[in-house]
Amino acid sequence: MGAFVPGAALGQQATPPPPAAELAASLATANARIAVWDIPDIDLLPDDENGRLVRYGRSVLEESARHIGPDAADPAQRFAGNNLACANCHLDAGRKKFGLPLVAAAADYPRYSTRSGERAELADRVDSCMTRSMNGRAMPRDARPMRALLAYLTLLSSALPKDANIAGAGAGAIPLLDRPADPARGAVVYAQTCVVCHRSGGEGLRRNAVDASFGYGVPPLWGPDSFNDGAGMNRLITIANFVHDNMPNGVSWVMPVLAPEDAWDVAAYVASQKRPHRVGLDRDFPDLLDKPVDTPYGPYADGFPQAQHKYGPFGPIGAEIARLKADKGRVPNPNVR
Repeated sequence: MGAFVPGAALGQQATPPPPAAELAASLATANARIAVWDIPDIDLLPDDENGRLVRYGRSVLEESARHIGPDAADPAQRFAGNNLACANCHLDAGRKKFGLPLVAAAADYPRYSTRSGERAELADRVDSCMTRSMNGRAMPRDARPMRALLAYLTLLSSALPKDANIAGAGAGAIPLLDRPADPARGAVVYAQTCVVCHRSGGEGLRRNAVDASFGYGVPPLWGPDSFNDGAGMNRLITIANFVHDNMPNGVSWVMPVLAPEDAWDVAAYVASQKRPHRVGLDRDFPDLLDKPVDTPYGPYADGFPQAQHKYGPFGPIGAEIARLKADKGRVPNPNVR
């Protein structure tokens, strides 16, 4: 008896394999998001200038307050305006999936920045964190901490192609709420889940009560030593996803502790607190249609109030921005000259 070929009983012939080009395109699509990150072991780098610079860059990222904070030993290196560490947001030294990883940062730049409306180099992106998340000032390109951070980021991306699309990028993508996120409900979630580490006033926990350059064991979430209101972490979609996929500390996106609704509400509670103000935010995004829906400061092109941009719901805003893009193409920011 002959071998059975599926479809033969119906008088059909077996489907021939796809042409080589089609197969290659299919595989390229399937592998468009690189799931396995090939990151060199930094501790095994040679003890040469580049190896030392990369390791110093990792130390700057993990112990930022010691190297570039407002109480750093060398006054000339005091670029950060708070005692946070870059690794407070970019978890596991920028290597954790959905922990705002930096693995593809060097592969992503240079690129167009919608926030500045200009071509941005990797150093420009570092300085954006310096002036927003670190509430400080830009670093000269030849400053050793800047060169070290760039060397570290370049090594993280060294096995990736240009414009690599990695799996686990950003902070995640929990479903949007169809209601505004509720800071009052979030206060309850905070008291139940977050206060034991971040404290009741959101002040976090210093490693040394006397010397601020030791940084934080647990970072502050608001207050004078936290990120400013122009930071990406002050946008609700970013912080809600970050909290859901990473908090309490040690949690991962594989087995989150908080329900998405709780993550949205506790993020709203954190975002409602006072923090340092960055001057000139009204000049961000020369094209207002490039402005993320959760940007909590104006001006806006879509007609929705600031409160909805801060707390949502974001679905209607996104739909209106899409309509305006199709109709107008762009809406210039009147504050940009």
